[in-house]
Amino acid sequence: MEREKRNDIPFSRKRSFTFGAYGSVDRFTCGDETRPESAEDNILDILDSPPASESKPVLSTSSNQRDTELFEIIEKLQGSRIDEQRCEFPLPLKSQLLTIGGDLPLILPSKLGGYWIDPPLERLVDVSPTSSHHGLDPESYDIMERDGEAKIYHEFFRSRYHHSFTAVDLSLGPLVLSVCLEDEENKLRVILRMKECSLHGSFSVSLFPNIPSAVELAKMLCDRVTVSKFEVVSYLKAPELITAFDEHRVSPNFKFGILCQKDGQFTEEDILSNNEESEEFKEFLSILGETIQLQGFTGFRGGLDVCHGQTGSEAVFTSFLGREIMFHVATKLPFTDGDPQQLQRKRHIGNDIVALVYQEGQTPFLSDVIKSHFLHCFLVVRRIQRAEETGEPAYQVSVTARDDVPPFGPVLPDPPIFTERSLLREFLLTKLINAEISCYKAQQFSRLELRTRSSLLESLQAELSTRSQCMTGDPSLSALPSSEGVRGASEGSGGFIENFKRAIRVRSHSFETLGVPRKSGGSASQKPKTEKDGESDRSPGPLPALSDSLGPTELKDQASPQEDT
Repeated sequence: MEREKRNDIPFSRKRSFTFGAYGSVDRFTCGDETRPESAEDNILDILDSPPASESKPVLSTSSNQRDTELFEIIEKLQGSRIDEQRCEFPLPLKSQLLTIGGDLPLILPSKLGGYWIDPPLERLVDVSPTSSHHGLDPESYDIMERDGEAKIYHEFFRSRYHHSFTAVDLSLGPLVLSVCLEDEENKLRVILRMKECSLHGSFSVSLFPNIPSAVELAKMLCDRVTVSKFEVVSYLKAPELITAFDEHRVSPNFKFGILCQKDGQFTEEDILSNNEESEEFKEFLSILGETIQLQGFTGFRGGLDVCHGQTGSEAVFTSFLGREIMFHVATKLPFTDGDPQQLQRKRHIGNDIVALVYQEGQTPFLSDVIKSHFLHCFLVVRRIQRAEETGEPAYQVSVTARDDVPPFGPVLPDPPIFTERSLLREFLLTKLINAEISCYKAQQFSRLELRTRSSLLESLQAELSTRSQCMTGDPSLSALPSSEGVRGASEGSGGFIENFKRAIRVRSHSFETLGVPRKSGGSASQKPKTEKDGESDRSPGPLPALSDSLGPTELKDQASPQEDT
């Protein structure tokens, strides 16, 4: 009878998510209260119990009605946009929650699934820093190649005499073929670029009585080619355009988010609202890189403002094996009072593909607590106490990623504990880079990359064909503007989203080059575009090709000029 009375007490936490708390499980419905309490039960009771501010019962019916009306008004004002950023902390199922010495694991699985965790919960048996380590071999920390064949043209063709050809296949679309004769090895090297991929092959000249034609070489690489003729590329700057296309996926620069999760923080709002940096957190940041002043910074900026201070005054930056890495540290990005979502911070971290979470305390990180269409992987690091008193900290590492992200190296040691700063740095930086490269193979990014490649190839074929006609003396094409298809040294980012923006810009430019009229934005008269206006047009607008896979927040963020790197 007493249990029934307790269960009848109404609580107001059902709608508390509008203030940033996700609510929690009613402790009266979980477990057996007659069972003796253990360390695990104490932790779970903390997770299950409502906050003190939510545990007060409603005093009267009229008060309850007023509260209900207030919450309904707040919900209507906030609309659906804030709801899609929310995530509900799942029921901490006792059957799945593994505790080691009273400690919770670094990562808990999502309530809805869709993520893998490494190491798995069932493998966490001993995380003592004194236990034996397996897999701590820095020589095995290899960085993955995003596109192993991207530089074949630059290495084997540009330094030799070669020819390129273009065509438009009815089924395959635009084609760009490059052929090189390597006299020293007496063989033909061929690259066929299509929308789906580029095919590369080499053939011994002794196999043919005569040098095969461009059509024959293309059909040797792909039997689906149906064109009967290729056009010769005679544009003098064609190698630059072709190299830019082949290497558009290759980048020496990376940007990653860094979040600090303090003890007792389960929600996205709590994590993004942290402003204070503890000495422990600062020490960890110093392992990853150097804290730099953004004002006037000349290295890779990762979308941060280095002129006007709109993205904070400091950031963490490092160089690693010929690559530049910029970290979007949440505590260093601008904080907005009255904004529970901290969109000024999330516009950067939410648009990263991989983020690192540093835990201060024993609160686990939920795989999908940060809502984002781009974030596909999290590396979680927690500082732990060492058994021996050496004064040096030890760090425990865990990884979680979406199910369609393939596994990537280096392999976590067993147990996943690091006691040396240099080894931890090398492992984390390698793991972060490989994580992003592996995330590109996920379904969402692979579709997006296919669209980007298709658009860039279409622009490349049109550009090469038009410029070649201009070289042969076509009077209607004698006054073409300089190409935007070649990536300048100042751009140099090669980032995934930046490539997509470039594809949209270059495609529009190619349509203008070919004389294809562009749709006006609704105004009957437009000012003629000056050179200055052309520069302002570099700031990309909405990305229509992204609309079916990205939410409004990401669309707005990616259209920001500060995302250009």
